[in-house]
Amino acid sequence: MTIRNLDKLFKPGSIALVGASKRQASVGAVLAKNLFSGGFDGPVMPVNPKHRSIQGVLTHQSIESLPLVPDLAVIATPPATVPGIISELGAKGTKAAVVITAGLDEPGADGRSLRQSMLEAARPHLLRIVGPNCLGTLVPGIGLNASFAHLSPKPGELAFVAQSGAVVTSVLDWATSRGIGFSHAVALGDMSDVDFGDMLDYLANDSGTSAILLYIEAITDARKFMSAGRAAARMKPVVVVKAGRHPEGARAAASHTGALAGADDVYDTAFRRAGMLRVIHLEELFDAVQTLSMVKPPEGDRIAIVTNGGGVGVMATDALMDHGGNLAKLDPETIALLDQHLPPTWSKTNPVDIIGDAPPERYAHALKAVISDPAVDAVLAINCPTAVTSPKEAGEAVIAAIGNPKLPILTSWLGDGAALPARQAFIGHKVPTFETPEDAVNAFMQLVAYRRNQTTLMETPPSMPEDLTPDLAVARSLIEGALETGKTWLNEPAAKTLMEAYDIPTAKTLTAATPRDAAKLATEFGGGVAIKILSDDILHKSDVGGVALDLFGPGHVEEAATAMLERVRTAMPDANIDGFSVQPMIRRPGAHELIVGMISDSTFGPMILFGQGGTAVEVMDDKALAMPPLNMRLAYEVMSRTRIHRLLKGYRDRPAAALDAVAATLIKIAQLVSDHPEIDELDINPLLADDFGVIALDVRVKLTPTERKGQERLAIRPYPKDLEETVRARDGRTFTLRPVRPEDEPAFHLGFTKLTPEEIQLRFFMPMKTLSHVMAARFTQIDYDREMALVLVDESAPGMAAIGGVARLAADPDNERAEYAIIVGQELTGKGLGRLMMERLIAYAKARGIGELYGEVLRKNKRMLSLCSKLGFNTNSVPDDPSIVKVSLDLGK
Repeated sequence: MTIRNLDKLFKPGSIALVGASKRQASVGAVLAKNLFSGGFDGPVMPVNPKHRSIQGVLTHQSIESLPLVPDLAVIATPPATVPGIISELGAKGTKAAVVITAGLDEPGADGRSLRQSMLEAARPHLLRIVGPNCLGTLVPGIGLNASFAHLSPKPGELAFVAQSGAVVTSVLDWATSRGIGFSHAVALGDMSDVDFGDMLDYLANDSGTSAILLYIEAITDARKFMSAGRAAARMKPVVVVKAGRHPEGARAAASHTGALAGADDVYDTAFRRAGMLRVIHLEELFDAVQTLSMVKPPEGDRIAIVTNGGGVGVMATDALMDHGGNLAKLDPETIALLDQHLPPTWSKTNPVDIIGDAPPERYAHALKAVISDPAVDAVLAINCPTAVTSPKEAGEAVIAAIGNPKLPILTSWLGDGAALPARQAFIGHKVPTFETPEDAVNAFMQLVAYRRNQTTLMETPPSMPEDLTPDLAVARSLIEGALETGKTWLNEPAAKTLMEAYDIPTAKTLTAATPRDAAKLATEFGGGVAIKILSDDILHKSDVGGVALDLFGPGHVEEAATAMLERVRTAMPDANIDGFSVQPMIRRPGAHELIVGMISDSTFGPMILFGQGGTAVEVMDDKALAMPPLNMRLAYEVMSRTRIHRLLKGYRDRPAAALDAVAATLIKIAQLVSDHPEIDELDINPLLADDFGVIALDVRVKLTPTERKGQERLAIRPYPKDLEETVRARDGRTFTLRPVRPEDEPAFHLGFTKLTPEEIQLRFFMPMKTLSHVMAARFTQIDYDREMALVLVDESAPGMAAIGGVARLAADPDNERAEYAIIVGQELTGKGLGRLMMERLIAYAKARGIGELYGEVLRKNKRMLSLCSKLGFNTNSVPDDPSIVKVSLDLGK
């Protein structure tokens, strides 16, 4: 369940407080006080057989004696009583409960945990539970304070959700003193039922919430969280603080990838992929939201700094460099314009130091000049108090000069008393202002990060250089064969064969049982060779002297192999040695050593790692993570977050590496681990990359038996290739019917240009001249876990494959109902394709367990209404709009 019955939790008409108390300072007494004094406009019914009244309100002896069914129950009773109370409430018709009580992990009389018994009692009644072990929930706009918080916050448009009640009360206290209000404040506690995914789904569609703030300790359902987070982040800012960034102990890992990929890196990757903005400290949550509410995110990361103090300009620049931002390089025309209005001693560059005696008009001239520079994405104005100028007047000049700016303007007026009037004026005119330049730079980089994350959500990826057609039979044979023999690691030749099955180039590798056999094999390569020890017990071969390079001739090889055997047996006497791997020396002068790997995170599933490889990979610590599935844009994005990426793009006389080949390798590894859930860890180190392409020199693959299917462990459902099929129209033409891909956006734009005005009206219910990028991106970049769009593709069309029709559905978060829409190009109507697409969409909805398919059809769209009738849809008129017919199909029949 996700948002089902959450309206009863946050918009109840009546409340029961089970465990209300008169005992001073008890949780039950504080809950009663908060519920009765919060201003809630509805009955609050205390339940406690020991008291006649509480807070002047008559109590009820039992749940059974309640005069009406409470929408919401707040429970603060001993742990053992909670499952029974939930059962009674559910039977009475209550649909939501906040369980304040802690200690439900203890076993009950039947041996099951009290928590499990509570959930089982709630399930038949679809009763939703926040908690247990929670502070409670607050909805200030309706006077609901179902918590034992020490205060009631003022109403506002920010929603704050955390697991920790202590964090919620601390934030409420901090925000109240600053006049910040909330639409919702929710402490989820142990998250037995309602979790972050549910809250994101609910708050994304709440009109009274303008931004969602999360304080996360852990995620329970990764796929639900990612789906809900991606949907919410498209609609409003989602800002996250993640606790536990530095665990006391790093997890033990056998692979380089496992050692490099920390748990916090995984969460950071998930937040970025979902389009959320992550901040480090609680106070930054509100700074980020305040800044986002006042200015639009910048187009880039180039900022111009205007200051009357050179020293603080340098401090701001240092902060910018620390955060990975860029100082804008001012255009010569801008420099010339500044020369006209600034003293000869001004800095002549960015930061623009307008000198300490700068009067208000100097600020105005400088700001107007840099704002008009096309190389500037944002401006930071800084003021240091001096005896010869007025910070207040300087601030007023800034406000007047910027007017309605086309780019973000941030300010930092240093000091306290002298700066206060200017800061107040900035806030009044919605100009973000900060006490220090470092805070202002941090806010600017948050804007940059938010823009990047949003762009990632909406950007159209390029197509793969070539289609990936892996040899699944070879891959399954290798994996199943290893597991049948009890192996947890593929040996090097098998691991490389697995790579080749996914079209990843590798160095040819042969195996030898003895040093003499290795010498014989070396002659087959006709040049220098490398030999490595072959043992399932030895993972890092170079650490025990198990690698020898640049060996020429059989004698040299046999001698090196014999010496290697002695070294390894001395270093690891208990290791079972199977022999040697022999491969040719790969000479790629100027090639970069990279690492591409995968780890399986316990929460988010497989994560792909990219970075600088080689034997010093952990020391260099230059890596970034990505969450599969990947496309070319996402692969390039993860590459761009590493230092080695700058070298891969070429420098001085070194040409750029084949970046498309590197990106394609990342995509292939993501596909490999999606197809085969037994792959638990994977390393390609090094992957050599130069302008000719890539080649994997060393590969390690760890296997773990599992009953799960490959795609089940992914936090984001990948492209459902199994839905692809070839279909035939009545006239004999064949088409490909498949799920939509993000890369289809250009074809959508092309297809839209071919629609007649009447077709556009029938599909979109309004005239449209163009299909915007945002709309096209939302049509093509779908969440396959909640949506489906089947496209009819004519692969025979010259140039870009033409899309002749689209049938789509979007399910609600509870997967109960799905809205459908369909459009078929005029040239393909009457050929049976529309019905075929609808039949496939209905079959898909049934397979997903969706209960009802519904839609709206213009009454004049006789063809669609006729098709709906033939498919068994019910039709109903819309009272407020006779031009529209509602159609619905019960899929449970």
